[in-house]
Amino acid sequence: MEQNYTTIVKVNKMLDSSRINSYLYSMNKLPIEKKVQIINLLVEGNSLRSTSRIADVSFNTVLKLLPQVGRACEKFHDEKVRGIKSERIQADEIWSFVYSKEKNTTAEMKEGGAGDAWTWTAIDADSKLIVSWFVGNRDAVSANIFMSDVASRLKNKVQLTTDGLKAYLDAVDNAFTEIDFAQLIKMYGTDSTNSTEKKYSPAECIGTKKHIISGTPRRKFISTSYIERQNLTMRMHMRRFTRLTNAFSKKLENHCHAIALYFVYYNFCKIHKSLSVTPAMQAGLMKKPMTIQDIAIMSDYDAYKKRGAYKKNLSNN
Repeated sequence: MEQNYTTIVKVNKMLDSSRINSYLYSMNKLPIEKKVQIINLLVEGNSLRSTSRIADVSFNTVLKLLPQVGRACEKFHDEKVRGIKSERIQADEIWSFVYSKEKNTTAEMKEGGAGDAWTWTAIDADSKLIVSWFVGNRDAVSANIFMSDVASRLKNKVQLTTDGLKAYLDAVDNAFTEIDFAQLIKMYGTDSTNSTEKKYSPAECIGTKKHIISGTPRRKFISTSYIERQNLTMRMHMRRFTRLTNAFSKKLENHCHAIALYFVYYNFCKIHKSLSVTPAMQAGLMKKPMTIQDIAIMSDYDAYKKRGAYKKNLSNN
């Protein structure tokens, strides 16, 4: 009888401990060490579900932490990446999709942000700092919003290079009063073979054309190599950008939160191999690298209201 009583007491203590842990998690008391582990897994290219398995937390825990961290990172980037002294800026757009690809998206689904999502990015060719980013469509509306934001973060006249997208022409003209602007247009060959490999590989680039649009850009610096290499880095560090997988974004908001987290990590935490410092240090924004723990602590003090141009512009869908 005494042994049974002891067993009952132990079980009750276990239940009480379980209730306490559940209460702490419900009160957003996730330990800082666990937050650091989750964020570290996310920025290294793990999906939300694989992160939950590796970190030994529930999927909902990861799903709730991402928006909290994403909002804090967006606010941090918006406040810190200002007054950039740059000589050369490269801009590009990288494709992804939310919930379903554009061809499989209904009008009702588009209202919720589903369909193709283009991430516009601008990089400083010298410091490798991501100056600005924007998620939207590949159209004139998004181009104008994006270029206006890029111009607001620069302190001096720069040489800008983009791809041949026509939407840049008016957007750059509207955003900048003085700029050396050129477009690099790539020409691709056609594949005459019937191999299925061509479905997964881009066509061969057979040449480029440099078009000077305004100002006097130096021809040897008309390039998009750095920003295109950044596209690969994005696909490696964000699972939802990986092609031909089921790790795509299910909600537009979470897609943007993941991007905000990545760019703060890339700019302020990750040591760039060619620089031996972070891009933010090279650009003079920081004196030492930030850590994942700094991002985790920063998210605890998140009281940020999202900017107006945060979501995809759906006016042309």
